[in-house]
Amino acid sequence: MWISPEFKVYLIREFQRLKTEEQAQLGWTAKRELSKINYRIHTDAIRQHLIPAEVTAKQASVIYANEADVLNVAMFGMTAKMWREQNPELKGNIRDYASVNELICLSNMENLNAVFID
Repeated sequence: MWISPEFKVYLIREFQRLKTEEQAQLGWTAKRELSKINYRIHTDAIRQHLIPAEVTAKQASVIYANEADVLNVAMFGMTAKMWREQNPELKGNIRDYASVNELICLSNMENLNAVFID
């Protein structure tokens, strides 16, 4: 079977482009999974030990956000709000733009903070 050289080059380039795109998507997925590893442990500790039963859902969300910001300041040197104000053109949140190493550190910090809260 004969394939024209132009088509062969096109096919190879398209395959390479798709593989690059796939790797980028996998990298993003891996980063998000890393950021979720200890999140549940952290939020459970906050719910059980820092949020009084009589607070509203809105007040509880402020407590969760404050605890997250403690870790954000320790890791990134700024709160989530400060990051949004400095990066209005970016979608998502500060953790979406963190490196894998930063997310690993953040995940470990969430786990340690949960232990400290307990």
